[in-house]
Amino acid sequence: MHNTNCIAMLLAGGQGSRLAPFTGQMAKPVVSFGDRFRMIDFPLSNCINSGIRTIGVLTQYCSDSVHDHITDGEAWLRSATTKHSGEITMLPASKVSSSGCYTGTADAILRNIAYVDEHHPEHVLVLSGDHIYQMDYRPMLEFHKASKAMATIAVKQVPWREAHRFGIMHTDEQSRIVKFEEKPATPESNLASMGIYLFRWQELRSILLEDAANPHSSHDFGKDIIPAILAAEENLNAYPYEGYWRDVGTIESLWEAHMELLDGEMSLTTETWPLRSKEVQPVRKPYVSPQAVLSNSIAHPGCTIEGRISRSVLGAGVSIGKGSGIAESIIMPGAIIGRNVIIHRAIIGENAVIHDGAIIGERNHGDIAVVAPGEAIMAQLMNGSSSKLKALEQLEQFEKSATELVGTGEERFSNSVLHY
Repeated sequence: MHNTNCIAMLLAGGQGSRLAPFTGQMAKPVVSFGDRFRMIDFPLSNCINSGIRTIGVLTQYCSDSVHDHITDGEAWLRSATTKHSGEITMLPASKVSSSGCYTGTADAILRNIAYVDEHHPEHVLVLSGDHIYQMDYRPMLEFHKASKAMATIAVKQVPWREAHRFGIMHTDEQSRIVKFEEKPATPESNLASMGIYLFRWQELRSILLEDAANPHSSHDFGKDIIPAILAAEENLNAYPYEGYWRDVGTIESLWEAHMELLDGEMSLTTETWPLRSKEVQPVRKPYVSPQAVLSNSIAHPGCTIEGRISRSVLGAGVSIGKGSGIAESIIMPGAIIGRNVIIHRAIIGENAVIHDGAIIGERNHGDIAVVAPGEAIMAQLMNGSSSKLKALEQLEQFEKSATELVGTGEERFSNSVLHY
């Protein structure tokens, strides 16, 4: 059912500096995820699957990268079964701000008031464009309506060690928010805001205009708007969410989210909840050699694979050369991995080139190794017997592990997804 009572405003202007170098030439929401998706595909698909098909996408940093991915929105809207399939509208800061920037998340909505008013919604759903999760927004909307709240915030308990990264809530027995702390140094709760807000539009509109007139405000939902609603003692509710959700804001969390995908903690797409994206044709003719091994991995069907892959995710157009071993790694679309390459606990950027014999990453559990998009890595010149011995030991270990996995027929692709 097409919901005209609620429209979505999707904040997709983030620079994502902590995800550098993957955000050097693109906005954080369009960083690659899985074998064929981008982060922004999750909230976009959630909206479509939830019957919300009027979506404004607010862009700022590297806005062209977001526009190029979404284009006219047809990849998401074509699944609509209603006569009016909806619209996905790009709302760049350059068109509504003389500086070409939004000063905060609330300022982004404020500067697009005319767009919202044009659709006359009763409710507005404000979303982040860079979170990994699959959520039906309809139960949250019904909860929001039933409680007659001015605003409802989706919340989830996060590990205590990560609580300082989030807006933290304190609620009463009726799920009403009684206290809010934006990224507290010493959290007193681990109930975190998911950055998913539902507002009654006319009341939010008034608050945004009041906030715009405040010279001391940073014009941000977490820092200014939510505290203002609490201070006014308005009805502000928390909607608990129990499913998988990840704020992928760092290299480590990007890697961990992919490992959780391989562990089955989440799925990319199902018949009942399809994840949609702009279709990209493989840049090379796909090929999987008889000697290739995939174990506990996900590989786009447009890959060329001649090496041994364990617990890794390969994007579209990736090429893995003969004799190479890839473990616990993410190989983003278009990357070329040469022969006899060893990659362990690493993220290889889009269109990077790893030349024959290169070794990337460590076998221990140190930092995640990173290769920037488009970067070329040559084999290291090892001038000591100990370095040569270490390289040989690594290669032998990969060869031993891969050999144990090699079988016949489907055994070569144990617990892996290659074609679907």
